[in-house]
Amino acid sequence: MNWCASLPRDVGVIIVAAGEGRRVGGDVPKQYRIIAGVPLLLRAIRPFRSHPEVRHIIVVVPGADLEAPPGWLVEATGDRLQLVAGGATRRASVAAGLAALPAECTVVLVHDGARPFPPPDVIDGGMAVARNGHSAVPAVPLADTLKRADACGLVLGTVPRAGLWRIQTPQAFPRDVLERAHAQIQLEGLEATDDAMLVELDGGRVELLPSTVRNLKVTTPEDLVFATWLATAP
Repeated sequence: MNWCASLPRDVGVIIVAAGEGRRVGGDVPKQYRIIAGVPLLLRAIRPFRSHPEVRHIIVVVPGADLEAPPGWLVEATGDRLQLVAGGATRRASVAAGLAALPAECTVVLVHDGARPFPPPDVIDGGMAVARNGHSAVPAVPLADTLKRADACGLVLGTVPRAGLWRIQTPQAFPRDVLERAHAQIQLEGLEATDDAMLVELDGGRVELLPSTVRNLKVTTPEDLVFATWLATAP
């Protein structure tokens, strides 16, 4: 290996921040909430902006915010980062970001704008898997006991948790694999909870990357409290 060789800058990042985040509460969308003095979305952006292998970053925001984004987000835009209007669904928002990436981005990472602490080893691991022609998702094994219940809250049984994982982002893909999966699912009129599911439905191979619970997605007020603690913890 030639350690003096320049690193490839072939990675495009799509950060999805087009949702309303109503479960957090308040008048400010959760992606713009402040965590220990820094906007949540900006925390999600920073690890990718500073990565030497990232060529371009697309931040997908609500259409109304594209015309008048927060000042700190305007300051973050430039040659390597641009804003794109989101769609009616998550899949549509990712597709909009994918269409805006330069052709040189042959590896694509898709990240939730509500995850402020993407682990560096997960970012690097996803890039490596995608360059090898496969897709990768960060994950943590389920630790809680799972119960299945009816609409009235009556427990119907216990679900074995062996082999079950909680999936996170950033998810990594060869660009052609992700584009093909999006095109196929659009033709079939289907939706999915994440991009890895689109690839799975298209017959693609998806690998798990060990991750950490610190890579949380802010969804509730309690998550904001935990995120603030993580941002200030030694």
